[in-house]
Amino acid sequence: MIERHIIPELRRIVGDVGLLTAPEQLRTYESDGLTSYRVVPGVVVLPASTEQVQGIVRVCHRERVPFVARGSGTGLSGGALPHAKGVLISLARMNKILSVDLPNQRIVVEPGVINAHVTQRVATQNYYYAPDPSSQSVCSIGGNVAENSGGAHCLKYGFTVNHVLGLTVVMPDGEIVHLGGATLDQPGYDLPGVFVGSEGTLGVATEITLRLIRKPEAVQMIMAAFHSTDHAGGAVSEIIAAGMLPAAIEMMDHLSIQAVEQATHAGYPTSAGAALLVELDGPTAEVDALIDRAEEICERNGAWQVRRAATADERLLMWKGRKAAFAAMGRISPDYYVQDGVIPRTALPRVLRRIDELAEMHGMRVANVFHAGDGNLHPLVLYDGDVPGAAERAEEVASEILTACVDAGGSITGEHGVGEDKKKHMPKMFNEADLDTMNRLRCAFDPNLLSNPGKVFPTPRLCGERPGPRREHPLVAAGVAEIF
Repeated sequence: MIERHIIPELRRIVGDVGLLTAPEQLRTYESDGLTSYRVVPGVVVLPASTEQVQGIVRVCHRERVPFVARGSGTGLSGGALPHAKGVLISLARMNKILSVDLPNQRIVVEPGVINAHVTQRVATQNYYYAPDPSSQSVCSIGGNVAENSGGAHCLKYGFTVNHVLGLTVVMPDGEIVHLGGATLDQPGYDLPGVFVGSEGTLGVATEITLRLIRKPEAVQMIMAAFHSTDHAGGAVSEIIAAGMLPAAIEMMDHLSIQAVEQATHAGYPTSAGAALLVELDGPTAEVDALIDRAEEICERNGAWQVRRAATADERLLMWKGRKAAFAAMGRISPDYYVQDGVIPRTALPRVLRRIDELAEMHGMRVANVFHAGDGNLHPLVLYDGDVPGAAERAEEVASEILTACVDAGGSITGEHGVGEDKKKHMPKMFNEADLDTMNRLRCAFDPNLLSNPGKVFPTPRLCGERPGPRREHPLVAAGVAEIF
């Protein structure tokens, strides 16, 4: 339980409306989108300004109270998992677009702004914000910054880090700093690049300067149906080898197609072993030529149906199906465990076959949805939580899938982050020296390890340690050892 004497001080900072202490209120914040991890926070505060965030963090720093910043709570790695004896800082009230500078293609937002609302604000002027996670209608920019979120169009346009130019950050001691700025390449170290993707362990971003992009002259999309993911993977490799850079190449396997079509009626062929979405954008003449080549490549690799979106509405319907894939799994399974790994494109057929082997070995089903262009897999291990041991077997399958990704030369995460869920897998990619080097960077920002403690690193790490036996950390001595 959090020390009660700080509650009145937090109330003075955020007011009655910004402080939640009732058990039924706190339980709302016990998990993010990965509900297999749950912790009820000690207290929840909802600041409305940078100054209020600063006041909260200063109290936490003085009292050595852990704090966790949270956006919309759509993350899938347990990155926003609260601390039972800490403060959860919900940034939902900080949802204002502060300024728009279209001549310089810049927009400044607060962290609680919803991803899709950025594009909506500038769409009538033919601009948009490129990173588009599937949860973009509900996820917040602050959470996207924490996890370095991607989306379907990251193949061509990059991840969140490629579109964040500057940040106002409340450091873990309460100091306010400004990282980066409105220009593309400021001198000195790339501190915005360090902060984006740090998963809330370096401080709290309260203002974010984003880069906007002009809408392309033309956009065209095809949906191609294949008998197997091997054939679809061959088409992906050939499209990239042909020198094309599609805005997006997305793939779904048979199980995913079944779920998506039941949920959205987007016109996906339910008899297909795999469906490929290929979207091209740019100058009209270029797109017209390349979309024809993409269709030819799909057919040459065994596509038995290739359908080109005839209208913008039809293209949006195709995207609706793909972006609803996670939610649609409820149509075919009571529960699922979502994983997120990366492999080289050329390893797609081999790794997908390995996933099939693991599913059969453990008597489970796995639906696959992925950004095929950059090899970012999202296998969904389906199970029934009412069956004893099923959840544990699903987690085991998901873990073995990550091992297969690393063995293929890939990574344990592409865009969901490490958080609570994947920290145990970090040694699959990094040795102790690597992890200690990362920790030294974290300690430069947060020597007391108060900001989102217990995430990312697989084992307890202190600041200022010399080689030798681990020493007891002050927070461990204070009775909060379970976070490390």
